[in-house]
Amino acid sequence: MWRKASVAALLAITVGYLYHGSPEVPEQILQYLSLPNFQQSSQSQNSQNNQRSLEEVISTAWETLITLPSRQWSKVAVGVNACVDVVVSGVGLLQALAVDPGAGLDHEVLHSKEDLREAFIHYMGRGAAAERFFSDKEVFQRIARAAAEYPGAKLYVGGNAALIGQKLATYPDLMVLLCGPVGPKLHEMLDEQIVVPPESLQETDEYHLILEYKAGEKWGSTQAPQANRFIFSHDISNGGMSSLETFVASLEEFQPDLVVLSGLHMMEGQGRELWEDRLKEAVSAISDIRKEIPIHLELASMTDKDYMNSIMQEQFMPIVSSIGLNEQELLFLSQAGEGPHADMAAWKGIPEVGRVSDILLWILEQHGRSDPLSEADLTRIHFHTLAYHIMATVDGYWGNQVAAVTAGARVASSQACGLQSVDVSKVELKAPLEFHSSHTEPREKLTINPAQPVTVWRRGNVTFHMTPVLVCKQPLRTVGLGDAISAEGLVYSERMPDEQPL
Repeated sequence: MWRKASVAALLAITVGYLYHGSPEVPEQILQYLSLPNFQQSSQSQNSQNNQRSLEEVISTAWETLITLPSRQWSKVAVGVNACVDVVVSGVGLLQALAVDPGAGLDHEVLHSKEDLREAFIHYMGRGAAAERFFSDKEVFQRIARAAAEYPGAKLYVGGNAALIGQKLATYPDLMVLLCGPVGPKLHEMLDEQIVVPPESLQETDEYHLILEYKAGEKWGSTQAPQANRFIFSHDISNGGMSSLETFVASLEEFQPDLVVLSGLHMMEGQGRELWEDRLKEAVSAISDIRKEIPIHLELASMTDKDYMNSIMQEQFMPIVSSIGLNEQELLFLSQAGEGPHADMAAWKGIPEVGRVSDILLWILEQHGRSDPLSEADLTRIHFHTLAYHIMATVDGYWGNQVAAVTAGARVASSQACGLQSVDVSKVELKAPLEFHSSHTEPREKLTINPAQPVTVWRRGNVTFHMTPVLVCKQPLRTVGLGDAISAEGLVYSERMPDEQPL
């Protein structure tokens, strides 16, 4: 009895300490009772919950938010760049080619191994993705053979159109048409659900070399701040968008609900004379697509401001409904058109949300249909960067964008880790939890709520949906992430039934 009474008394003393606000219970009482230190245990539990994290809370919330739209696409036509990707360690391959590290320097077109080395180092040091044309066919073929023979080299489906098609084909109720230069190896690798017109088949494959590097990887004095890749090729078929007319001609029979176009960046390295004429022909071909079919344009790395301006102002931008792009492409687009923050040479670290928002709004105001009287068709931009994604849409044209932006973020988190679903132990949150809607006044201070991880704001008649990405700590493969993100975003996007005719 006395033992029970003693325990009761000690418990009463403990409760008294806690009730009257004393933060510390005498250690000897806690030891006597064989109970853990309440304060330390509470702090530890709170820390575990916080670490449980924001990542786990966000991942769980995504699953609730990601729902397919009521009106889904049944047929999607995708074109026009396709190839076989040879993925290899960038540093390893360059060392095998007897190339020494040194200073980095960007090149619009690569003419030699030295150009390749300098451009690779330039982008590796920034942790940025880039894609370049290699002008010398013989030198490229020698490098390609070395890459294919390098230990650990892997072959994958490549080209934005083919990669987007592959991702769309994972939805069994969705029929996918792919047009592009499809050689025997690529045809063998494509999903059986993908339809390839006979006119797109060719005797040989186009190969692209993907030089990957890991976060923290060093070569000489250069260290990569994050994992990414450098892509180059000597690709004449894709470089001239040779399959475009076949693509457009096949649409009449296929009757798609949505057209996805990519590969414009491949023409940049072919020279001004070629791309000026070819862009006009491409615009003419795309203009033949029925106006009620929305067209999504997937952009990629470019360096020629005149070429980007031709796409943006005179050529493609006014006739597409949607575009997908990353941070390098967004800033370069603004620099080419002298838009907001065009004086920035490059992003420093994670792109500031307010600056990104400014540029997205400018695109939709200057080159889209934010003005109802505009003749442009552009009403949607899907922006993706490592730490977060933003969907910017003109009001009244698109629905289900909460699901669309989160679906894109989810696939970025899972695919980078080589998984089918998000593993919260292998990802980390890098997005800012507080940010502003604009870099300049007037601006709104916004926050991310992990339990409802889509932050929404409006500027004029443009609505922004932003969600963080759970960044893979040790990514297995970065190639094709942007294409998977855009594909997922499109699958979950819905065209509003009462939009103005396009």
